[in-house]
Amino acid sequence: MAVFEGTFTQSDQFRFAIVIGRFNDLVTGKLLEGCQDCLKRHGVDVNPDGTQVDYVWVPGSFEVPLVARQLALTSRYDAIICLGAVIRGQTPHFDYVAAEVSKGIAAAGFQTGVPVIFGILTTDTMQQALERAGIKSNLGWSYAMSALEMASLMRQVKGLGGAEHYGNSLSGTSTPTLPASIKSAATSEATPE
Repeated sequence: MAVFEGTFTQSDQFRFAIVIGRFNDLVTGKLLEGCQDCLKRHGVDVNPDGTQVDYVWVPGSFEVPLVARQLALTSRYDAIICLGAVIRGQTPHFDYVAAEVSKGIAAAGFQTGVPVIFGILTTDTMQQALERAGIKSNLGWSYAMSALEMASLMRQVKGLGGAEHYGNSLSGTSTPTLPASIKSAATSEATPE
């Protein structure tokens, strides 16, 4: 058996998209700075005019999953980083937005096979959000590290091949079939001796 782990090297070959919610931009701007700092220190060209990172600004966190999924469907990116901030207020609005954003980001990754990193702060106060966006530490750095690691790991996993044999295409038209090596092993295990 083998062990697969993502690494933080050879990042100059990866392409990333960063989707940023403009709402609470005092926070999201800081998260973006932390994210860019991490990527740059790991050899990624973060210049918007470069070829490695595309930046997409959306009105708020609620819109992030839709755009992240569309970007993932282009097959241009090794990982997509979603940045936003949802801060609790006096109404249940926070609960609805936070729940839907987290479900949407998870679904975007599951549906496309592209790592979609959840970088949405969900805090009770603006102070808590600012602490996580740079006052105490900047979680933008951690989100970028996750993207680097997952991009590397997914390249390794995709290099195994065989995904097309399981019906994992985005078109949804293929019929799941087992590769011959797995089919024969499954048949021999199922056959009583």
